[in-house]
Amino acid sequence: MRTAADPELRSPAGRGGLMEVVHHRYLLKLLLRRELKARYKGSLLGLGWSYVRPAVNFAVFYFVVGVFMGMDKVIKDFPIYLFSGLVLVTLFTETLQSATRSVLHNAPLVRKVYLPRELFPSASLLVSLVHFLPALAILVAGALSYGWRPTLTGVAGAAVGLLIVVLFALGLGLLCAAATVFFHDVEQVVDIVMLTISWTVPMVYPWTHVRDHAPRWLLQIWQLNPLVSAVELFHHGFWGPLSDGRIPPPPALTARTVSALGCALMFFFIGEAVFARLQRRFAQEM
Repeated sequence: MRTAADPELRSPAGRGGLMEVVHHRYLLKLLLRRELKARYKGSLLGLGWSYVRPAVNFAVFYFVVGVFMGMDKVIKDFPIYLFSGLVLVTLFTETLQSATRSVLHNAPLVRKVYLPRELFPSASLLVSLVHFLPALAILVAGALSYGWRPTLTGVAGAAVGLLIVVLFALGLGLLCAAATVFFHDVEQVVDIVMLTISWTVPMVYPWTHVRDHAPRWLLQIWQLNPLVSAVELFHHGFWGPLSDGRIPPPPALTARTVSALGCALMFFFIGEAVFARLQRRFAQEM
């Protein structure tokens, strides 16, 4: 029988939640190193692939949409417009896809030892951010070569756009990672949905195309997507100073930014709560 002098009995699983990741950040560093080493093991270029991937992806979109379909004649300095959206979309898709499969692909660790399960999606986000930084450096260098000069409002807007993507991707990643443990088809569904993401945001076309060709109700639904506001914020920060004014900025961008940030936070907290609730059953389901 436990006496008053005995220490309080506690579950080794802790309380769950992302605060556990903060308390075990040394494990997060180890997972990040392991993920990077495993991904580039036996590779000649190593992290150099972080430059090759966005360059090839950009080249495909630029020549197909920009040159062959003539979008470079519609949008001034189309390469900057395209790439400023592409870096954010790539960050989102890579984070969500990696986070979705992160728990299931680390099943041996989940079954054998306790560690906060939130570490796996969090490590996926950090790996994606490691790949994002070289792409961002390319974007800044490219924009400077076109005559871009940073402004305080533009840089602040781009930072908020990045925050929206990080929160939205991690929230959805936690939600999908938990669901994938119980329903493996979720991983396939996410992969299929990610194929469409590039075409559902104003990355290869201006937002005015949606305004001019879609019904008003569809335009309003489209603008509710947090990624749309995040991409427009990056456009405002990197492409806006180069714009010739033919494509006006979206109306009420500030209000839509607040709405997008609120939506991203909502998904973040929902994903965290669902993951924390279900993670105790992960080991027995694997």
